[in-house]
Amino acid sequence: MGKNSKKYYVVWRGNKEGIYGTWEECKQQVQGVPGAKYKAFPTLEEAELAFKNGWESRPKRSQKPKGNAQQTSKLIGPSSYIEESISVDAACSGNPGAMEYKGVYTKTGQVLFHFGPILGTNNIGEFLAIVHGLGFLKQREMDVPIYSDSLTALKWVRNKKANTSLKRNKDTEQVWILIERAEKWLKDNDYKNQLLKWETEKWGEVKADFGRK
Repeated sequence: MGKNSKKYYVVWRGNKEGIYGTWEECKQQVQGVPGAKYKAFPTLEEAELAFKNGWESRPKRSQKPKGNAQQTSKLIGPSSYIEESISVDAACSGNPGAMEYKGVYTKTGQVLFHFGPILGTNNIGEFLAIVHGLGFLKQREMDVPIYSDSLTALKWVRNKKANTSLKRNKDTEQVWILIERAEKWLKDNDYKNQLLKWETEKWGEVKADFGRK
């Protein structure tokens, strides 16, 4: 191998930002991370400059589509979903019953968060999963979309109110505390993430599906 074969990898967004001398080191920081930002450079000087100037300063391919995630999805077409996203789903044994939810990285299915089971309903689980996803992404300053296959939960989130008929008692107190916490988060926080309906008929089960149907 020639002297110029070595590459330096800049990670702007990943488990740990920095400059890495091998692909294996870089891969450990970016693999499975939604919206990871990284690029290889032929010299350390170029890598250091690129890291200092930030992701937006990187050289761009002339044919790369521009625009936000919504514009990109239009270019891809309605038959495709955005891989750089989070997908959420809930499962519930009974109504109410033992409820749990999780969020995954849509591209790989890697579980990013999981909660439960506690006593609740499926719609409540879907609602809490979306809000959990919004908080997860805001904490990491990521503007990728969130997919859910529940129109009810998406409506609740947009209205900042879980319109559930679940009675509040000693058995449901835990989930009601979570509902109130989620509603408060929605009222206190802004977010840029798109909330999108997962089209099950086109794409199959949502990537976070528990597989219990």
